[in-house]
Amino acid sequence: MNEAILLKDVTKRYGSLTALDKVSFSVHPGEMFGLIGPDGSGKSTIYRILATLSVPDEGEAEVCGLNTVRDYRHLRTRIGYMPEKFSLYPDLSVMENLRFFAALFGVSVRENFDLIAPIFGQLERFPNRRAGALSGGMKQKLALSCALIHRPEILLLDEPTTGVDTVSRSEFWDTLATLREKGITILVSTSYMDEANRCRRIAMINRGRILDTATPEALVASLGENLYNASATDMFRLLSELRKLPEVTDCYTFGATLHVVADKDFIPAQAEKRIRDAGLKDVRIWPAKGTIEDLFIRLTRNENS
Repeated sequence: MNEAILLKDVTKRYGSLTALDKVSFSVHPGEMFGLIGPDGSGKSTIYRILATLSVPDEGEAEVCGLNTVRDYRHLRTRIGYMPEKFSLYPDLSVMENLRFFAALFGVSVRENFDLIAPIFGQLERFPNRRAGALSGGMKQKLALSCALIHRPEILLLDEPTTGVDTVSRSEFWDTLATLREKGITILVSTSYMDEANRCRRIAMINRGRILDTATPEALVASLGENLYNASATDMFRLLSELRKLPEVTDCYTFGATLHVVADKDFIPAQAEKRIRDAGLKDVRIWPAKGTIEDLFIRLTRNENS
């Protein structure tokens, strides 16, 4: 199979900082692939290389079978790139931005409008509004429309839902699913761990290194079964007491509860009794279902240890 996107031992340095350290992964044609990691992990550097805006110091990157350094002129017509920061012209209107980006690629808005129609529909009500005056969700839709107007084979989306409300985030991911069904290959990065489950496969990245790559289901299954929720009125005290137990290998805040990682000898009822004996009377411990966030915490802690 010819991969839609292929990185082989890509390294990028900025002075003494190694932004990417021998990064390797591939994206299959027609796949929605997620790049998951916190801010500063190297995601945007990968996108700049794939979009031919930066050159790797070591290794190679290919998109559509084209080398991102040697074949950059041909490659730019085959990708759509939506950077993390809103990069359209704020003083131009909605339609002026769309026409401008269509003209850059030598196409007309009309000939490719069918592809962006479901996304652009909500923007048609105010075509003359300046892009800079749009809401976060509307800016997102306009940026995606401009990235798609030349009907690219590959869509590169760098943190597209950052700063966008929950409803717009959900709508955006529904839109991506529709685009994937049309045969567009999508590489999307996010720091929201809950969005990982919308991807066919994901690569988890931290400090410029790929920690693991697989389907979300396979990654979560690797957590095993010894994961528990824990709660009490005094959560800080509970965290301290749980970390004292020899069967507990890790404990951390997870939403409104704690997540407890334990070995096979951990028995919740016995742990509750020991913590109650220590003075915390309303403690509860019960089995938890692992998530991508749990795995990411484990992998990053193992890397740092």
